[in-house]
Amino acid sequence: MADRLRAAIAGVGFIGPVHLRAARLAGAVIVGISGADPARTKAAAASLDVARVFDSSEALAVDPDVDVVHICAPNHLHAGLARLALQAGKHVVCEKPLATTAAAARELVDLAAAAGVVAAVPFVYRFHPMVREARARIAGGKAGAIHLIHGCYLQDWLASPDDYNWRIDPALGGRSRAFADIGSHWCDLVEFVSGHRIEFVSTRAATVFAERLAGRAGAFQRAAGEGQRVRVVGDDVVTMMFETDRGAVGTLVVSQVSPGRKNRLWFEIDAAQEAIAFDQEDPERLWVGARDRHEILLRDPAHLSGPAARYATLPAGHAQGYGDAFNAFVADTYAAIRRGVAPDGLPTFSDGLRAALITEAVLASSHSRAWEEVLS
Repeated sequence: MADRLRAAIAGVGFIGPVHLRAARLAGAVIVGISGADPARTKAAAASLDVARVFDSSEALAVDPDVDVVHICAPNHLHAGLARLALQAGKHVVCEKPLATTAAAARELVDLAAAAGVVAAVPFVYRFHPMVREARARIAGGKAGAIHLIHGCYLQDWLASPDDYNWRIDPALGGRSRAFADIGSHWCDLVEFVSGHRIEFVSTRAATVFAERLAGRAGAFQRAAGEGQRVRVVGDDVVTMMFETDRGAVGTLVVSQVSPGRKNRLWFEIDAAQEAIAFDQEDPERLWVGARDRHEILLRDPAHLSGPAARYATLPAGHAQGYGDAFNAFVADTYAAIRRGVAPDGLPTFSDGLRAALITEAVLASSHSRAWEEVLS
């Protein structure tokens, strides 16, 4: 392997440049990028100062000059590109969902293990310092036994029937839309913080708009108001009750049609002695409540636990957010590649498989209108 890791980015939509910037910050050389639209990909290469545009993402995934493949293409391409990269001995960072089926995700977990490479999934909300603080407090036992986990993940970028994106087409995005896209983040986060695993689910899903105006709007962009009306399926909204393997119960609301909610990932974990709440849109603070008090913990490296302070890279009062969390995820991934040991909490393909298994249970429960077990 070269002294500096050589990375390549497959996909130039919203998330591809985020990966690219984080890779550069972590010390990688960007070998090249790929995308479905040649003109758009060339324009992205120019704006991002990338010299090489690959003819295809498949060529990028196996190129001998690439050490780390970042897969940021539409969902239906994830498994195939990851398979090619793993078989070529590459380290892989694959956007979620890792695959659109649990069977395909399990195959990738096995391939990564056989190849002996680092294979990570960007569940980046784990990398907010105050999330690590919540995890440390719960693991330390001060909060007591957990009995309730609840929250939501709300967005509004598909709140109009004139909004459209490739994720709406199940052939490209998979059978689940809102839950696989953002509900998976929430479930990963609360399992990571609480140490519990969601074991049984009872869910309801709704397609709010049976027809949409098909256009070419990107993620989080307003639709252009042109195109043809198409019938759509898949979840705009999911509500979920669940039970965990350690006896807690919980609820979750997931929506991409909630006006005014841009990216509201919020959870509260209620335990015997303390309740702890985190809001991704206000990530500098952690709410901690008890019967006789409540307090707001601020992201101040001088007063955080060791696991949290490691990710508090700026002084108190200098806000950190999503971009910093993403940069920390990529930095930890590259540290695992260089050192051969993964830092604590690095989300791997096994976590991507876990998300796929929860998603399949959610879909099954919504169809059966009964409780379903999350398989392992």
